[in-house]
Order: sequence, then C-alpha cells, then structure tokens
Amino acid sequence: MKASSANLLTVIKGPKQFVIPIYQRTYSWQLAQCDQLLKDIIRISKDDNLQGHFLGSIVYFQEDIHTISDVPKLLVIDGQQRLTTVSLLILALSHFLKNNPVELDTNANKLFNYYLLNSDEDNDLRYKLMLTRGDKQSYINLLNEIPQEDTMNRVTENYKFFASRINEENVKVIYNGVLRLFIVDVALEKDKDNPQLIFESMNSTGLDLSQADLIRNYVLMGQEIDLQTKLYENYWFPMEQTFGNEYSTRFDGFMRDYLSVKTGKIPRIGEVYEEFKLYINSDRSSESIEENVKDTFNFANHYSKIVLRKEKDKDLQEMLAIF
Repeated sequence: MKASSANLLTVIKGPKQFVIPIYQRTYSWQLAQCDQLLKDIIRISKDDNLQGHFLGSIVYFQEDIHTISDVPKLLVIDGQQRLTTVSLLILALSHFLKNNPVELDTNANKLFNYYLLNSDEDNDLRYKLMLTRGDKQSYINLLNEIPQEDTMNRVTENYKFFASRINEENVKVIYNGVLRLFIVDVALEKDKDNPQLIFESMNSTGLDLSQADLIRNYVLMGQEIDLQTKLYENYWFPMEQTFGNEYSTRFDGFMRDYLSVKTGKIPRIGEVYEEFKLYINSDRSSESIEENVKDTFNFANHYSKIVLRKEKDKDLQEMLAIF
C-alpha cells in the first residue's frame, strides 16, 4: 500500500481510468452535499491563509498490473462519491468556459483533456471516470453534450446544480478553489494488499453501508473482473430487481431468513454480514462462489413471491394470501 497526501487534480491528470466496480453502490451525493462542497471551494479560494481543502481518501488498485497498457485501469474501492462530484463540477466549469469567453489560466479544452478525458484513446477508454450502469451512460452523455431531458438521476441533477451556480463573477474563484483540493491518495498493490479487509476497516461502523451492501461487496470484490461481471449480471442485479424498491429495506431480512434455513440458527439483523461470511467459508458451504450466489438468487425469487407478494399466478396468489 502506498498512501500519501496529494493534490486531487494531480492524481486525476495523466493517462488513466478510474473504474467504479459493479459491486459499488450507484452515485448518491445529494444537492446539500454538493452545495457544501461548492461553499468550501469558494471559501478556500478567497482565504490566502488556507492551503487547501481536504476531501478525504481515494483508495484504488490496478486490476491487472501485468497488462501492458498506456492507460491503466484503476478500480476504486473508496472515494467514488468525491471523485464523481468533483468530475461533475469540472465538467460544468468546462461547459461554462466553452460558451463564455472568460480570462482564466485555463480553458474548456484543457479541463476536458487534463481531467475528464484520455484524449488520445477511443471508445470507453477515452473517459477518465467510468461509472456503473445507468450512471455511466448519464455521465458519458453529459460529457458529449447529448440531451437527456427524460433522465433524472443524481449524476444529471448534481451536474445541473453546479452548472446553475457558475457565472462570470465566480468562475475564477471556483476554478482556483478546485486547484486547492487535496486527498489521501491510497494506491493498493493487488498481489500484496487485501482490498476487502481494507474496505471493511473503512466501513467498520456499519453506518454507511447496509448488511446487503457489505455482502454484495464481499461476494464480488475478490473475484476476477470477468467472474464479477458474470455474477452481477446473471444473479445479483436480477435479484436486486426482483426486490425492486424494497431492496434497501427488505434484503437484509431476506438474508437473515436465508442464513437461518442454511445454518439452523437465526442471526441478529446487524450481524447478517458476519454470519454470511462464516457460512460461505464453512464446510457446510462447499460449493463454488457462483453456486452460492446462484442458490441465493433462487431463494430470493421464492422469497419475493411468498413474502413480498410478487407471485403472478392468481391461484397461488389466493393460496399465499391465507398466510
């Protein structure tokens, strides 16, 4: 592990791609957090006594250190919210400078090519930040100025917030403040450091992530990228879709019931993640990780039909309604 204090823009600059793994939650910063960040940026820009503003850590590792590439892919295991938010702010600055002639020590092209794009690359490798699923397309559409009036998520909403706050009077102040953002840059060595243990230590309070989030990350994080994708696309994402809007509130309960069936004892709801790890690593679970995830997926389908009342057959609906 190599950890050091670093200027955020210096870390982003240069040919590289920060990839948000599929097991990470989608981008979720609220407008209040974006507003506070903007206030902090303006504050440090106006106060010469402040050296900069500390954002927190960005922790990542290179997926395959043996692959020869001009653009290393860095998998982010902590810091995606900060990295995405600052990228959206830089994008809003770039678009403003493109449409408004302002005397500044930079311009739209430089901001794009230094901090948002790998300008000499093609296809997905062209983008310095690669988000997951719907977030990915929304972000790419913003970069390419493709209208997306019907798409409203945190990516588009937060970009529009920053774009609405930038004007000719404050653009220089905001840019100078962004130049003074600092992070703890933590580069893990894949063959030496254990990303899962580091992830757990950073989320040890259990306040930031649900038991379901921790389980998903545990299942997927340690796998090779191809297996990660297969497990997520074939089983975990469909399982999330099965629960729908109730995933965040009901999945922890489902996992407790699942473990109760498998182990013969009922774990505390706040200890489901730890019990799941014990079960996965015990002799009772001798199957491969894919077989375990597939089994969880099959149980989830039955659970959603019985407990969440999502059975489509009318006769079975009537029978289940008795319970």
